[in-house]
Amino acid sequence: MAQALTDSNFEEIVTNGELPVVVDFWATWCGPCRMISPIIDKMAEKYAGRVNVVKCNVDESTDIPMKFGIRNIPTLLFFKGGELVGKSVGAVPQAEIEKKIEELL
Repeated sequence: MAQALTDSNFEEIVTNGELPVVVDFWATWCGPCRMISPIIDKMAEKYAGRVNVVKCNVDESTDIPMKFGIRNIPTLLFFKGGELVGKSVGAVPQAEIEKKIEELL
């Protein structure tokens, strides 16, 4: 299962972390977010130890979505070396998510 990303642990996980990071911006009331949630959890398991797959609840942590201009959810942001290197908006297919993760490695 994907780890929770919050305003307080963002620096530790994304900016200072050694692994590439995929951040899933979501909310409990968002239908498309619930649709891709099992895919995100599956990616967290599949890439454990190679990529850090985390979830950020936009209703609980507002600073991070604001910093990256998140207007639509679900949105996936892809980070490598603390830098934003990719973005995916909407409920995208698993194959597309995997392709972007593979590009991080």
